[in-house]
Amino acid sequence: MRTPRSVARLVAWGALTLGSSAVAAVAAGPPGGQPAAAASTPAATVAAPAGAPAAAAASATPASAAPAAASATGAPATAAPAGASATAAPTAAPSAAGRFDPVAATDAYLARVPPAQRARSDAYFEGGYWLQLWDFLYGAAIALVLLATGFSARLRDLAERWFVARPASTFTYAALYLLASAVLALPLSVYKDFVREHQYGLATQAFGAWFGEQLEALALGMVLGGLAIAVLYGVLRRAPRTWWIWGAVVTVVLLALLMTVQPVFIEPIFNRYTELRDPAVRGPIVSLARANGVPAEHVYAVDASRQTTRVSANIAGLLGTTRIALNDNLLRRCTLPEIEAVMGHEMGHYVLHHMWKGLLFLGVMAVAAFAFLKTSFGRVLARFGLRWRVRNIGDPAGLPLLALLLSIFLFVMTPVLNSFTRTLEAEADIFGLNAARQPDGEAEVALKLGEYRKLSPGPLEEWIFFDHPSGRARILMAMRWKAEHLREPPVCRP
Repeated sequence: MRTPRSVARLVAWGALTLGSSAVAAVAAGPPGGQPAAAASTPAATVAAPAGAPAAAAASATPASAAPAAASATGAPATAAPAGASATAAPTAAPSAAGRFDPVAATDAYLARVPPAQRARSDAYFEGGYWLQLWDFLYGAAIALVLLATGFSARLRDLAERWFVARPASTFTYAALYLLASAVLALPLSVYKDFVREHQYGLATQAFGAWFGEQLEALALGMVLGGLAIAVLYGVLRRAPRTWWIWGAVVTVVLLALLMTVQPVFIEPIFNRYTELRDPAVRGPIVSLARANGVPAEHVYAVDASRQTTRVSANIAGLLGTTRIALNDNLLRRCTLPEIEAVMGHEMGHYVLHHMWKGLLFLGVMAVAAFAFLKTSFGRVLARFGLRWRVRNIGDPAGLPLLALLLSIFLFVMTPVLNSFTRTLEAEADIFGLNAARQPDGEAEVALKLGEYRKLSPGPLEEWIFFDHPSGRARILMAMRWKAEHLREPPVCRP
């Protein structure tokens, strides 16, 4: 699932009103992108985001697929441990009462991660905490520079000279504003999204290919963001007293529209999606989907390896555009039990209506954000409006101020946004365990995600910074499920 900060990489809620929502939604694109703390690759979020092209990945059986395929065609599903790293699932010592010990099993899984690898992934993820702060400060500085230098007002004057119609001039201003902001933000973007990703071995693109995709994302974002801003400013002008309510409503509608079209029209711009043909992989996925009421006649493989080394899958879309996609890293690196565990989780998002719940939550947050803007914008404008040549709330020249105030609101609300998403992800984990019945597959995938996510954070750290359950929490949940189902007869796949 794509998280609310990007709806994971889908809507990039952090830039909702500034029209960068369109830029960030695109920029959060290819599946298997970065965690929400640092989503970046053009369409991640997922939502952002080495090896064989998608066509090859779609037709090849993943590593260790012989035993995995057997488990999907008749062998007991819970009896065969996942073999993601060609290492058998650890067997925990029984407790004093002779029962399977979930805590010991969890510790055994975590002990498989070499200390150097653990330190590297911790350093990467913890560095993301600081990047969130620097992103916030850098963005605030850009907004203040555009306002204090009068650049924003000059852009508005230029747009109004070119076009008399307010929607056209607002769109033009918005596109130029997004371009200027992207240029000013380029140094941090290059470090965060290219240099740092290569330093940690998580990116696969050369600079030219990466920069080309950033330009494509910027161009698309300027168009979609410009349209979104023009619509929002139309609301601001026509409802001078209740604009904050109607602005929130329009924002939710735009988000729903973006969530609907992104899987079908936006993501294919940046990645190639091909029908998954291998029956050894496709068959169990489709069977799992049918058993849980998920429409899945088509399952797609996406060539995310051209951008990232991360494993990922998702069910995305609304109102008839829902589809299942697995990236080629997942197909190449994971066994079938692991793939089933991942897909059970993703189907949980669909069955539990998490996209709709997320949209409702974002609607509540949008109302709160616009209420904050209503109170704070007027106060700042009263003090600096003349100096910055911003006329009123309906003046596009005030967009950098709206962006600044919204970024403050979202920065403060980070723990709330992350906690909501983390709760949905935990629900999907539980659903996936009950649907796919692959606890060891779930644990193996958690270790793979631990390549770029801290496996064992402290409670406060997890509450503030994690938009998914930590690796330890996920493995412990899987081992507890396993402990409660050891006495059940094995489940055979049809």
